[in-house]
Amino acid sequence: MSEIMNSVNQRTQLVGQNRLELLLFRLNGRQKFGINVFKVREVLQCPKLTSIPKLNSYVRGIAHIRGQTISVIDMSMATGGKPIIDLNSAFVVIAEYNSSVQGFLVGAVERIINTNWEAIMPPPKGSGRASYLTAVTEFEEELIEILDVEKILNEISPISTDVSDEVSSISVENKREKIIFIADDSSVARNQVKKALSTLGLEIEMAKNGLEALNRLKELAKETGNITDKVGILVSDIEMPEMDGYTLTAEIKNDPALQDLHVVLHTSLSGVFNQAMVQKVGADDFIAKFHPDELVTSVQKWFDNK
Repeated sequence: MSEIMNSVNQRTQLVGQNRLELLLFRLNGRQKFGINVFKVREVLQCPKLTSIPKLNSYVRGIAHIRGQTISVIDMSMATGGKPIIDLNSAFVVIAEYNSSVQGFLVGAVERIINTNWEAIMPPPKGSGRASYLTAVTEFEEELIEILDVEKILNEISPISTDVSDEVSSISVENKREKIIFIADDSSVARNQVKKALSTLGLEIEMAKNGLEALNRLKELAKETGNITDKVGILVSDIEMPEMDGYTLTAEIKNDPALQDLHVVLHTSLSGVFNQAMVQKVGADDFIAKFHPDELVTSVQKWFDNK
């Protein structure tokens, strides 16, 4: 398994090309799931887990890995399935989301595949496990389900979306009829961002992926001739079906009617990106998820400066 992860840090050339790599794994059955390689620190055979009283029932225990204590979440249980029984043959995927590190217990790890965000589609509407999907794709005639990890983590340990009294007392000066536009494929993340930014008292519009956001922004630009007459700022996730945030940003900056739009990339991929990557596609700012005060302050300052 170490061979699979050896080249993860060398794969940043995918950034800005609307491509990604998925680490495939299984839980209890034959169905394959995927997680973005950029979020994975390492994969290892399940170590000895220590049970701790009053942990969430989906947390099978904690593991001591490389001097760090990490909670290990049973991904099958967290998505409504049965617990993974045979820990001796199971694996733990160590991943970083929202500036914190978690371990995901999975039944088996398959391999890494390279694909295009255009092949990543929104999940079909349905019940059961579908509510935990953020996207699906097909590879070698097999359906790959991509889990909404942010939703799973929020159910286990909810992230506070509350803005501090100090920040919430500051509103945008000289309010104009402009929209804050949010693009994020996770319904949990969209609502978290919306709740935080609602404190600014401005209208908010949302899209579920980069392509939907781009099409809507073009519509708004046609109404006035320049997007900044209608939209004040775009806050976009990076990982989204059909078109990722990097490609969305590049498309915006290459379109004369959209290029003046202030773009903030807002993502849980905090551990692997640097300012050079943001500048590569012309984004104006980068904020790691999820810090309500930082996000609100950044947006508020931009409006006031303009």
